[in-house]
Order: sequence, then C-alpha cells, then structure tokens
Amino acid sequence: RCWPVERYAAVAAGLRARGLRVVVTGGADEGDLVARLAKQADLADTDVFGDGLPFGRLSALVAAASCVISGDTGIAHLAAAHGTPSVTLFGPVAPSRWGPPPDPRHRALWYGPEGDPHGRRPDPALLRITPDDVLRAHRELPGIARS
Repeated sequence: RCWPVERYAAVAAGLRARGLRVVVTGGADEGDLVARLAKQADLADTDVFGDGLPFGRLSALVAAASCVISGDTGIAHLAAAHGTPSVTLFGPVAPSRWGPPPDPRHRALWYGPEGDPHGRRPDPALLRITPDDVLRAHRELPGIARS
C-alpha cells in the first residue's frame, strides 16, 4: 500500500531543483527504504532520518517544516495537528475517512476507488498519483514559492 520509493525520490529531486531543503524520515523498520530514497534524490546525510525518530523530535521537525509530503500515515496526521501545510497521498482508503480537515493548507491526492487497506502491494488508486501530481499540489499550497 506504500507509494514507490522511486516516486518519492523524484518528488524530493523536484523540490530540491526548486531550491528547497528536503528532509526524509521513516519508521524503525524503514531504514533501507529511506536510504534508497536519499541516494536517488542525492540528499545530504544530515537530512535523512531512516530508523525512526523519538516522537518529540519528529513532532518538532513537522512543526518547523514548511510542508509535509507523505502517504496517509501518522506524520500526515501530525502535520494536520500542527497546522503544517501538507500534501497527503491516499489509496486505498479515501481521504473522506482519514484525511486532513478542509483547509487550504492541506492537499489530499486521491483517485479512488477504495481498495484493501491491508494489501501487500501498492494499491492501483495510489499508483495513479504521479510525482508531477505531488509537485503540482505542493506548488498550489498557500505561501509556497511558485518557481
């Protein structure tokens, strides 16, 4: 059900091309995925946290971010709680069930239909979201540079 790491890397590279700093995080069991993403996007080691951060540090990182881009997971909910602008990728569950509150600071990307939330493979609806969709949604957030 996760969006492919290569697509996140393409988004990270696109944001860096706009002159933005990109920091990536992952849970305790996602070190290899985060390392692959960081390598593909040519991120600095100091901006890579792949083995899970203590909640207080993660929360502070999200609160200070100019935007959080993620799947429908805990960090997306943390961004909404902090009021940090976000772009959240949905599939297989619709944003109407777990998405951010209606607010111009948040973009929920969803192409439906709903699928198996416990599936072992990326959901077809999630795979319809492209890196260009994510970069466009990021550009459309209020206060984001339009370059």
